[in-house]
Amino acid sequence: MISANTTPLRVAIIGAGMSGILAALKFREAGYTAVTVYEKADRLGGTWRDNVYPGLTCDVPSQHYCYSFELNPEWSRLFSPGSEILRYLDAVAHKHAITDHIRFGKTLCAAARQGEVWQLTFTDGTQAEADVVIAATGVLHHPILPDIPGRSDFAGPAFHTARWQTGVSLAGKRVGIVGTGSTAIQLVPAIVDEVAALTLFQRTPQWVLPLPNPVFTEAQKIHFRAHPETLQQAYQQWLDRIRTTLARAVIGDQEQLAKIAQACRDNLMQHVPDPDLRAKLTPDYQVACKRLIMSETFYAAIQRPHAAVETTPITRIEPRGIRLSDGTLRELDVLVYATGFDAHRFVRSIDIIGADGHRLEQTWATGLTTHRSLSVPGFPNFFMLIGPNSPIGNFSLIMVAEMQVAYLLQLLAPLRAGHCRAVAPRAEACAAFNADLRAAMKDTVWVSGCRSWYLDKSGQPILWPWTLERFQAEMAAPDFNEYTMTA
Repeated sequence: MISANTTPLRVAIIGAGMSGILAALKFREAGYTAVTVYEKADRLGGTWRDNVYPGLTCDVPSQHYCYSFELNPEWSRLFSPGSEILRYLDAVAHKHAITDHIRFGKTLCAAARQGEVWQLTFTDGTQAEADVVIAATGVLHHPILPDIPGRSDFAGPAFHTARWQTGVSLAGKRVGIVGTGSTAIQLVPAIVDEVAALTLFQRTPQWVLPLPNPVFTEAQKIHFRAHPETLQQAYQQWLDRIRTTLARAVIGDQEQLAKIAQACRDNLMQHVPDPDLRAKLTPDYQVACKRLIMSETFYAAIQRPHAAVETTPITRIEPRGIRLSDGTLRELDVLVYATGFDAHRFVRSIDIIGADGHRLEQTWATGLTTHRSLSVPGFPNFFMLIGPNSPIGNFSLIMVAEMQVAYLLQLLAPLRAGHCRAVAPRAEACAAFNADLRAAMKDTVWVSGCRSWYLDKSGQPILWPWTLERFQAEMAAPDFNEYTMTA
């Protein structure tokens, strides 16, 4: 045992989104005094800052998609708009003085383990040192543009939904949307009554669960403010509902999966009477193989007289619009790419270099292996929040991040006390964990045959193949036998 630490442990948190704010808050609450958050943008918020497209909402109920210690009586709806979530994150950060610890405009390009510290290098040429690095860089962070010939030839405005051009008016325009994931399904109802014509270019249809999105009345908000215990009850009720339905359906509970599948099929049958359109919108894969989409308004919106679903493959993009494989040119004024994100990059826009000079890019060349979704052998004192195989499918990532941060605080206790200088997972423990993951994946709906952003390049899902209860149990306390504690 080495002598107790007298110097504050320097903790660098990368990213000031939901999980970065949380980590800073909880580390400060635990008594860490040298906590710095490095944020590349000029304000906090992460994905809720970057995404401002019309119709943006969270597909997890707001009363559960919030910090468990900052329940909010002011949500406007069951599923709140993104701008409201951003205001909530900003309010929490200011209330707990986390903004005092954020360095804005600091884009990290490299983090290298040098001796007993991490050397951080930023794109502006500055450097900093840290004893512990926590990557809170998010999952849906790096937009993907489709590999379609002629993409740069389009004469009108063209942009990804994550880079929405607020100065571009859609009023009276012919708008094309490429992609049919959650973003497109939210966007279509939000803009269909504004545009002259809307064409949704669909490669793969989606199953849609018709969850209503009621408004919280002022009377309800007054009640929530006066009785905060009702917010706690709602938080727990939504957790229980998610845990006992979708969370179990996707990992092998056939009864729950059948109920969800029937609800989606009934929704399609009841709300899309035209057989040709219904055929276009009917997926040929198992419900929940892709991320399940929640919408009560999409089917009505896409059936407006001036809206259309186009399933003919795209050949190329031309100055006046999109050329289809049958030779048809769909003329457009505005082109929107709702084509999602590279959900497998995680922290790899940053060059992470471990203790032996080995790069994370090399370690992950054949697969996104981590130990318990948080750390990687050979990279001491380096951790990720919402890393590979975290439970990210239709669950509250805030809840997941809270459990991971609580685990990290326990894991780092010996380091903070001076009993060791570095902690990293053992290679054999990491290998065993990933072997268990692969074995369990065969029972999940994610490997039932569809293509989705859940799958890595080898076809392996990057999700959690067990119950939420198991995740909670494993995050309750670290098993120090799984780690090397270096003196």
